[in-house]
Amino acid sequence: MIIRILILFLLLFLIIQPTIASEPIKIGLSLGLTGKYSEMSDMQMKGFKLWEKDVNDRGGILGRKVQVIVNDDKSNPQNAKELYERMVLEDKVDLVFGPYSSEITEEVLPVTEKYGYPLLTSGATANRLWQKGYRYVFGVFLPASKIAEGFLEMLVMNGLDNIAIVHADDSFSKDVADGTKRWAERFGLKVVLYEGFKKGTENLDEIAKKAKEFKAQVIIVCGHFDEAVNMRVSLKRIKWYPKAYFASVAPSMPAFYERLKSDAEYTFSHSHWEHYGGLLAPGCKEFFETFKKTYKKEPAHHAAQAYAAGQILEEAIKRAGSLDREKIREMLYSMDTMSIIGRYGVDRTGMQIKHFSLVIQWQKGKKEVVWPEEIRTGKPIFR
Repeated sequence: MIIRILILFLLLFLIIQPTIASEPIKIGLSLGLTGKYSEMSDMQMKGFKLWEKDVNDRGGILGRKVQVIVNDDKSNPQNAKELYERMVLEDKVDLVFGPYSSEITEEVLPVTEKYGYPLLTSGATANRLWQKGYRYVFGVFLPASKIAEGFLEMLVMNGLDNIAIVHADDSFSKDVADGTKRWAERFGLKVVLYEGFKKGTENLDEIAKKAKEFKAQVIIVCGHFDEAVNMRVSLKRIKWYPKAYFASVAPSMPAFYERLKSDAEYTFSHSHWEHYGGLLAPGCKEFFETFKKTYKKEPAHHAAQAYAAGQILEEAIKRAGSLDREKIREMLYSMDTMSIIGRYGVDRTGMQIKHFSLVIQWQKGKKEVVWPEEIRTGKPIFR
């Protein structure tokens, strides 16, 4: 009798097992598909979905397909918090990716920490994310404080001294500004203006006039898409342009040039990834071509960051050999691996320390890599 029962259980297990194995690995996230972060979030969504397709074409992970579930948080931190709680408690997702922007990620982290969900921040990099003792947050690219480091080094090499640093009042922008100021002082540069403004301010004429009055040779704008565009418009309105204009985030996107046309010329920015220049990471060009073919547009680095987060998580799952979130967490801490944007490796807080970013400049309607010198595609132009 006991033997018959055991055989019955074994048969049931063999019948049920394929069904269990065929269920997809559900990975949830929210993005600001509408609202102030829509440009960058749309790029991120496309990157995640392309990774989902590619990983499934390879047979999935651990023999299971992958399903990336994207929710619209409308660029609102509270919406995102509620969405992550729902994904964890009601939708029962296996894993999560991070949302876009540091301010939204900051709101979400208490949720993922509470329930023990490792979170790769493919769209957030404010230093404070790794200064609160969280155990489940991992950076995909450089922290905000180091974004302008290469650009500042380039200024020193070209004899430019007086800089103005202005920033929106969100956490990411302030961290970029604070880090830029510290690095500028280390490089011996003179910060003639350091000023913040309320996020959402459209007219930045007064700050632009101050930079001109204080004889700034360089303006560095720390913010997202709108801040970079609005300051460039203000510079045009006051009929003044510094020797160099640098803005975070936006100028690396094709949409920046599409919005400003020829006024985007000579703008500098950082980029966490480009598909040309020297030292290209494995799969970089293939990603670019596939993205362009799939979406009929070129990817910005935001899309590449999302795809890279997928690659990193995929590698962590494979090394862990399971979907056990604690094992995956340990892999994310200890791994030293490559993605299409370069090297991944974090310190014990989860902050990225292995990756480096590029400096790009718009020249004749094209983004040129102008730093580091060893891999640049063009020389920087100062006006």
